[in-house]
Amino acid sequence: MIELKVRKIGNSLGVVLPKESLARLKVKEGEILYFTETPDGSYRLTGYNENFSRQVFEAEKIMQQDKDLLRELSKR
Repeated sequence: MIELKVRKIGNSLGVVLPKESLARLKVKEGEILYFTETPDGSYRLTGYNENFSRQVFEAEKIMQQDKDLLRELSKR
């Protein structure tokens, strides 16, 4: 486990990630990180993943096309 301290950065609060963590995330200065909530209520920090982004796009397209079917399935 890595302990991070919340610090004041300008008018905001933030954390500084250790360089080992940035290397593992495969991100560099100026790149975007994604902070997402998981189904169990915890959070996940990830770097950009083109393959995952494409999969999410396709899944959202399918969900939109089949929303009535998915709604009915969710009732079962």
